[in-house]
Amino acid sequence: MGLSGVLAAKRLGAVRIIALSRHPDRQALAQEFGATDIVAERGEEAVAAIKEMTDGVGVDATLECVGTGQSMQTAIDVARAGSIVGFVGVPHGVELPIGQMFSRTVGVRGGGAPVCVYLPELFDDVLAGPINPGRVLDYETDFDGISEAYAAMDERRTIKSLVRIGSL
Repeated sequence: MGLSGVLAAKRLGAVRIIALSRHPDRQALAQEFGATDIVAERGEEAVAAIKEMTDGVGVDATLECVGTGQSMQTAIDVARAGSIVGFVGVPHGVELPIGQMFSRTVGVRGGGAPVCVYLPELFDDVLAGPINPGRVLDYETDFDGISEAYAAMDERRTIKSLVRIGSL
């Protein structure tokens, strides 16, 4: 999800895109997709690195992508005052720091994506070649290998798995 967020930010004209990742393959792909900066640290170290990169201001928009309570807290901590933290998917173990959000006027929004709204123009970009989201699929298996595919993703041996069924 995060790599798709990098693609979307680049496509929408973001000048600076900071991706958080500790996985070398994801870092390289994030840069290929348009990330200008990579932060490998987590928690307070990540917040300090991003605050330093933004002269103490924080980022204009943050996207938390199916992470944990810590990643959501990091997203809120690096958001500049008055900005919005978007979340894609449902992060695990999140308790929103309402007091912190209130005092810094940081909002949080998320929900199901209205995919059908965006498909026509995204198909054109994918088919014409400006974006290639399929690059995240770096492991291929058949139906019998699904459990190994999930294990490979969980253990960060692969980014995302493609399951081919039959002759499709």
